[in-house]
Amino acid sequence: MPLYYYVKKEPLSPPTSVVPPKRKVIFSFRLLPTFTSVVGMALIVSVLWPIFSYELISASPNDEVVRTAAGLLNPLVEEVSPAYALGPRVVGNLDYTKASNWFTNVPPVNSDQQTASQTYTVSIPKLRIDEANVIYGSDDLLRSLVHYAGTAMPGQLGSPVIIGHSILPQFYNPKNYISIFSLLPTLEKGDAIIINYDGVTYTYRVESKQEVYPDNVSVLEQRYDSKLLKLITCVPPGLKTRRLVITARLTS
Repeated sequence: MPLYYYVKKEPLSPPTSVVPPKRKVIFSFRLLPTFTSVVGMALIVSVLWPIFSYELISASPNDEVVRTAAGLLNPLVEEVSPAYALGPRVVGNLDYTKASNWFTNVPPVNSDQQTASQTYTVSIPKLRIDEANVIYGSDDLLRSLVHYAGTAMPGQLGSPVIIGHSILPQFYNPKNYISIFSLLPTLEKGDAIIINYDGVTYTYRVESKQEVYPDNVSVLEQRYDSKLLKLITCVPPGLKTRRLVITARLTS
């Protein structure tokens, strides 16, 4: 009689994953709402934080926000007494890529240079701005910086006024005129502003900065007892409620 014996078969290897493939896909989709919410909140914070931080840093009992208006382009005008702002002042839905919309109630300019078309360059080493074009009397802030018509030329007695567009600082690009003045609030006393005009290089040094509302045209006044320079952009970052004015003095 033949003899038989049995050998126990080894069990199969356990599956590498206890979750079926389809279940994995379903589990991933459950995280999608949370992921999109986090991304959305991060985008909102990235937009609002520069505004809030600017207001917190710049808010001080000594910070001037001037509201009073005075004559325009008058030589040796008297100083205007500053008045503190009571709240934000919003000008209607205007195109702020046009320099002519930046100030309200501006009287007509009477100047021999009114029809002049002159171009020069400005460099601000701290902001990495290198020979940006400035066009006298232009209105298009997407194409260049704008030298406000009727204000003095660089190196002359008076105050050349240069206007530049700004956006949120995280999108700053010193070579793009839509964002070129976005970091202007970071300038401090003594920082250099270099202008090349008519074959001559002029160096200005920052002296002060202040904020005004769009109905205050006193910052455009010309005082012919000194050689100053004024750079202007909108603040807070990404908004158009006020105008930041950087004043610099010619040093060489």
